[in-house]
Amino acid sequence: MKVTDPIADMLTRIRNANSAGKAEVSMPSSKVLAEIARVFCEEGYIAAYEVEDTKPQKTLHVTLKYGAKRAKVIRGIRRISKCGLRIYSSAEDLPRVLGGLGTAVISTSRGMMCDRDARKLGIGGEVIAYIW
Repeated sequence: MKVTDPIADMLTRIRNANSAGKAEVSMPSSKVLAEIARVFCEEGYIAAYEVEDTKPQKTLHVTLKYGAKRAKVIRGIRRISKCGLRIYSSAEDLPRVLGGLGTAVISTSRGMMCDRDARKLGIGGEVIAYIW
């Protein structure tokens, strides 16, 4: 099945699995989706991710993370730059999600990274998603 916006599909699958209290969610993989999962893992929103080489397409398995008494680590997740409207930001204007409590995923010329790393390096890019 061909998906028009695979990033939005990934975020929706993670949001739905998190709401249902699932331990793991699977989806078709790509390099971009694996990089977004890497940023989520580095920032501590998911426990782990793995790309499995299946036919006809690779599969991305994301292991969700929960706190004590199954408290959700991911409170919200939102797609910002869409197919019909791309949102770009300079290094000075990078967004702060919930005043710094959340994370913005930025696609830069040096790869996917969180807003804090992009601000530290002084580079801007396309604002992909917010997670808090």
